[in-house]
Amino acid sequence: MEGHDSAAQDPASRLAALRTEHRDLDSAIDALRSMAASDDIQLARLKKRKLRLKDEIKILEDRAIPDIIA
Repeated sequence: MEGHDSAAQDPASRLAALRTEHRDLDSAIDALRSMAASDDIQLARLKKRKLRLKDEIKILEDRAIPDIIA
């Protein structure tokens, strides 16, 4: 995972990487669910990681859009 070099990436690149990883996790979760003997612990870990990515994506998106005080 590339969390260690996130400070070196520009925000747009980091956002794109996070979105890609989020999408990939979605596919991995679906694949794991479809297995007859799916690993519930692994499934929970993937879901937690996906939620952390979603939070980080939201933070970066919020930073990119300035607050407009009317």
